[in-house]
Amino acid sequence: MPEESRFLILLGPPMSGKGTQAARLSQLFGIPQVSSGDLFRDNIKNQTNLGLEAKKYIDRGDLVPDEVTIGMVKERLHREDCLGGALLDGFPRTIPQAEALDDILAGVGVSLSAVISVAVPEDVLVERASGRRICRNCGQSYHLKFDPPKESGICDEDGGELYQREDDKPETVRNRFAVYQAQTSPLIEFYRARGILHEVNGDQLIDEVADDILQVVNAL
Repeated sequence: MPEESRFLILLGPPMSGKGTQAARLSQLFGIPQVSSGDLFRDNIKNQTNLGLEAKKYIDRGDLVPDEVTIGMVKERLHREDCLGGALLDGFPRTIPQAEALDDILAGVGVSLSAVISVAVPEDVLVERASGRRICRNCGQSYHLKFDPPKESGICDEDGGELYQREDDKPETVRNRFAVYQAQTSPLIEFYRARGILHEVNGDQLIDEVADDILQVVNAL
């Protein structure tokens, strides 16, 4: 691996803007964004051994075992485009997964550069999600406060009806936030104890959050 390899983890609750920031970092540093969700979709679509194994659990409504998820991540990080590093999004989610990631990286002679946690208060997340509206026809997204349509309930693009997704309703967002906190709090403390956790304020404009993350990465 090159000396300048950057292996970063980006943490953040639903609606924190983590995905937007991950895409920016990936492009800026020329390293792939390794998303656990994408890995599952790609492996299942391509009918890999790991994908077929994961699909058995998913079809039953069961959680996919750690060893299957870890196997997908290991295979992905060993590809040539990860020689310069990678940005991990959605993995690890648990301490055993974090320990497995250490082993994967140690196997190629590198270690984590940093873990960046995008922190956003629960009430802000609820406001972001509950104000979102989607066009039933074209999928265009609006926000009642930050990016409203010209006419209430009507899509600017094609006049389609705007609706609120079930997972954008306040009670659902609060539940997802509680699940995230329960899952991720031990992980945050795990990395804090190792001195590689950096928290940034996600309750800012997108460019301001990006600047804060960039400061962290550039200081490594």
